[in-house]
Amino acid sequence: MTGPLDGLRVFDLTRILAGPTCTQLLADLGADVIKIERPGEGDDTRRWGPPYVERPDGTESDISAYFLSSNRNKRSLTIDIAKEEGQRLALNLIAKSDIVVENFKVGGLAKFGLDYASVVSVKPDIIYCSITGFGQTGPYAPRAGYDYLAQGMGGIMSLTGEPDGDPLKVGVGIADVVCGMYASTAILAALHYREKTGRGQYIDLALLDTQVAWLINEGCNYLVSGKVPQRLGSEHPNIVPYKVMPSSDGYFILAVGNNGQFKKFCDFAGVPELAEDPRFASNALRVANREALYEILPKITVTKSLDEWVEGLSAIGVPCGPVNTLDRVFSDPHLLGRGMRISMPEPGSAKGEVEMIGNPVKMSETPVSYRRPPPHLGAHSDEVLREVLGLSDADVAKLRDDGVV
Repeated sequence: MTGPLDGLRVFDLTRILAGPTCTQLLADLGADVIKIERPGEGDDTRRWGPPYVERPDGTESDISAYFLSSNRNKRSLTIDIAKEEGQRLALNLIAKSDIVVENFKVGGLAKFGLDYASVVSVKPDIIYCSITGFGQTGPYAPRAGYDYLAQGMGGIMSLTGEPDGDPLKVGVGIADVVCGMYASTAILAALHYREKTGRGQYIDLALLDTQVAWLINEGCNYLVSGKVPQRLGSEHPNIVPYKVMPSSDGYFILAVGNNGQFKKFCDFAGVPELAEDPRFASNALRVANREALYEILPKITVTKSLDEWVEGLSAIGVPCGPVNTLDRVFSDPHLLGRGMRISMPEPGSAKGEVEMIGNPVKMSETPVSYRRPPPHLGAHSDEVLREVLGLSDADVAKLRDDGVV
């Protein structure tokens, strides 16, 4: 057994990031994910570079770093679903699958006979998950949706950035990634329900909905108070001091969560009287007087080095950490020890391997596994058609000659 989802098959009609994030999570947990791509084209992100994985001759392959990020452990099968034979082929594969994940526009698969209503007729217990920008219902449903739009419309950009600066998006496609995570959770819940009842179901996930869901405390701050939160830069709306601070040679995060930690910080910093200042004696008072405290603290923190602050405060139980650039992240001994930087054999690359970010899930009995590097376009077409549908070499050759695969 290679993982807790070993034996399950996913028919993956997704591309870009939200859907592929979902299906990569399922694949890492052992599912057989068959990624369906358009012949000659494939997932758009194959071309989203540079950088690309280089071939031994120095030319760029069809695997960009972006594509690499969310397509591990999948098999690539090319099918032209615009052709009737391609649609029949897809339905035959779905009939032998457990899960369908797709991120076409609302109603986009109906014209190909691959929407939920069509699929459920050939696989009644299918778990079918649709990921769109705005969901299957509501006035925005027909619109095309992208991560950037979801971040803006869902409110996170109004909370990100300096108070006197422009709204900022998060530096990665976080709305896509979180939507993919919600989708994988929903699929696993649907699998459990099917185990109990024998019934599949339809799952509707939207980038905008999931973006709003992870507004978390700031969303509830507004709902409770009626006050619209403002951008605070690296500050926390409810905890002070909780901010990026300058040291003599870099920046570190100071994340004081209670009065005891604040006193320890002040003692270590050589300013024990600050903890006794009536303006800063409790978290509520520190929040009310944040501007005054943040005027004082940088003058103190620049007197020690980054390592002095991080090592000294960590030793006494005050939460802190460096603001790392990615070269420091991927050379950090703790993260390396936790398996967050991995490499997989890739004979078609100049290095003979590709490096990726590891899966953070640690399971004692059924750990995640890294079985296949992200696939080249159509690399597994013949294999899947023979293995899953039992097609002969002649059958596959005819499909290829007809432009179906």
